[in-house]
Amino acid sequence: MGSGKELMENILFNDDKTVEWYIPFIRMNNLIATFSFGGAGGIFAPSLSSGAAIGAVVAQYLHIFGDSANLLILVGMTSFLAGITRAPFTSAIIVFEMTDRHSVIFYLMLGAMIASMIASFVDKQSFYDRLKKKYIQEVTPPKSPKTR
Repeated sequence: MGSGKELMENILFNDDKTVEWYIPFIRMNNLIATFSFGGAGGIFAPSLSSGAAIGAVVAQYLHIFGDSANLLILVGMTSFLAGITRAPFTSAIIVFEMTDRHSVIFYLMLGAMIASMIASFVDKQSFYDRLKKKYIQEVTPPKSPKTR
């Protein structure tokens, strides 16, 4: 499915912002599968595209069109990334830098903070904390019986 760049470009820059209802679930499952099986692909672009798909589906469901739909899509991108990384400020700044629209920063920050709070209720550790602990376990040599 790739990084999702094509999906984000189609949703944000075309008048037709329709996305099938199942696309966000497929994008999220592909993100999980990629990391579970050790595939390369990064976390940022797939997270942004999953969030864009979620924002587009919500905009369709609420019958929101045009610039308002784009704002909802951008907030979805920011929120999904903030939920994964638990870095709301960084997530909002990344999407803000991509769009260069000063008028949306409040909505991006609000969505990112809410998503980060909800994610902390789901799991106390962020995705990166889990990756860090796994990496440290892999690179730390096992203790020999004599050094214990």
